[in-house]
Amino acid sequence: MGTNSIHTKSSAFLISLMMGASLLLPFSAHALTTEEILNYRGADREQILLEGAKKEGQVTFYCALIVNQALKPISDAFAKKYPSIKINYWRADSEDIAAKLMAEVKANNLQADLVEGTGVGELVIQAGLVQPYYTPMIEQVPEKYRDPAGLWTPTRLSYFSIAYNTKLVAESDVPKTYEDLLDPKWKGKLSWRIGSASGTPLFITNLRMAMGEDKARAYFEKLAAQKIVNFGSGSARTLVDRVIAGEYPIALNIFAHHPLISKAKGAPVNSQLLEPVPTTAGTMVVPKGVKHPYASMLLADFILSKEGQTILSKAEYFPVRPDVEIMETIKGVVPSLLGKKENFVGSEQLNKYTATSEEIYQNLFR
Repeated sequence: MGTNSIHTKSSAFLISLMMGASLLLPFSAHALTTEEILNYRGADREQILLEGAKKEGQVTFYCALIVNQALKPISDAFAKKYPSIKINYWRADSEDIAAKLMAEVKANNLQADLVEGTGVGELVIQAGLVQPYYTPMIEQVPEKYRDPAGLWTPTRLSYFSIAYNTKLVAESDVPKTYEDLLDPKWKGKLSWRIGSASGTPLFITNLRMAMGEDKARAYFEKLAAQKIVNFGSGSARTLVDRVIAGEYPIALNIFAHHPLISKAKGAPVNSQLLEPVPTTAGTMVVPKGVKHPYASMLLADFILSKEGQTILSKAEYFPVRPDVEIMETIKGVVPSLLGKKENFVGSEQLNKYTATSEEIYQNLFR
């Protein structure tokens, strides 16, 4: 065998060896696009994310969770688990979060890496500001609460009910159905929150989905005769406080657990579910142009992990994972535990119906 032949075979062997070695290199050794990072599903996903997040060094979280009750505990637990990653957070109501995110995108100065809130996902999805992502923790969430397009993941559930002052409304008189709200004795005594997607538009959308357009329209025309008080100041919790104070006997479409929390502290208030019970989910989204994709995915994983969901549950939020126990103080408004029909109004339905539901409100209830 000639020298050239030996040299050729040796070169081929070395090239083959090098190619094989490159296949054994961790995926992180290769440059990943943001899209690949956000949707990576390999068995080494956590290792890949952790390596990348350490290099990024930080993550910024815009969130509607109450700070001392849930947001700070979530952030502290994440920082403890990943001490090399600094977590920055900013808390506001969902509408304000969406406005800030839109302003940052417009100014080409995006700061948020992960965004969470009730209604914020729908607003920024409509504006085309988010991108799909994957977290394996979604497999632990019931399918009816997932987004097939992967633009959002649910973080916490919200059930809506009426709130009533127990000193002003006798137990035997409490409305048990939507038809009961039409009783003439409630004229001028009902209130609801305006200026929020989870207020009047959700109430109207829920019944449009449940009754169909014609029956719902006929119902709304009758309900409009009740002269509902439009409450537009403060948060959703503020309206419940006004019911407690006796300013309004009944409030419609409030977060069902809020009265229970106050009731447990001795306040004269309670919740009553009306079927179908409108249900929404707080959602997480990843904005386009995210600066710290590795760390954003670690944080998304953590919030949906059993540990993260347990923190939310202890803060008296409804977890999206069935394997996380719900706090005893708020179990009384979970439709599935009471055998009541639930209507989950997801982002797709909110995007489809909210604008026209707002029109119905403007035409009939202003």
